[in-house]
Amino acid sequence: MTLNRPEVHNAFDDTLIGSLTKALRDLGRDPAVRVVALASKGKNFSAGADLNWMRRMAGNTFEENVADAMKLAEMLETLHRLPKPTVAVVQGPAYGGGVGLIAACDIAIAAKDAARFALTEVRLGLIPATISPYVIAAIGQRQATRYFLTAETFDAADAVRLGLVHIAVPAEALAATAQTVLTSLAACAPGAQAACKELVSAVAGRPVNTAVIRDTAERIAKARASDEARERIGAFLEKRL
Repeated sequence: MTLNRPEVHNAFDDTLIGSLTKALRDLGRDPAVRVVALASKGKNFSAGADLNWMRRMAGNTFEENVADAMKLAEMLETLHRLPKPTVAVVQGPAYGGGVGLIAACDIAIAAKDAARFALTEVRLGLIPATISPYVIAAIGQRQATRYFLTAETFDAADAVRLGLVHIAVPAEALAATAQTVLTSLAACAPGAQAACKELVSAVAGRPVNTAVIRDTAERIAKARASDEARERIGAFLEKRL
């Protein structure tokens, strides 16, 4: 998927949010799709919310604003919960909601010298509300508090250190690095990948108690009995994989 609004720095409005949500749902249901890469045209990955859209919505009622914000929240949740691996390929600056898109993906790769990141909402009297679950999960509560409050800009190296980005490479190596990651993902079992995403969501942040231990045991028992695992294990032992 490629964001293609370079004239507005790939900012998103209600129309783009609707298009993204539909496209993601279609990709999630398509068995031929193994991996989803999210990229952008132009110099910027995404400037987040389109400010003309924000200004227009400011004149609406509270209930209308909640309904509108819920559409953005649903798009981010659809991206985060997609039953396919997702990879953000960040070629340039990402601000506000653009950072949220990256955090909602499973893996993020960024151009070392070109990518910049900032959570700029407070400069405009706004807050990074709908993106906060994903950004906080990516960089942690303490760091999120800092960057939510200061709106500081940080580079790709800092994004790696914080946990927002997994890999930072020179711009000329971005496409090849992304392709290597996508190829690795496509070589794995799709059912197991979907189950892994569910596993992380189920276990993250929970204490290791009897319920968690039982849940993880049931999950591996289910995976062992799957047709996918039987075929893949057989193929490996027979040197077909």
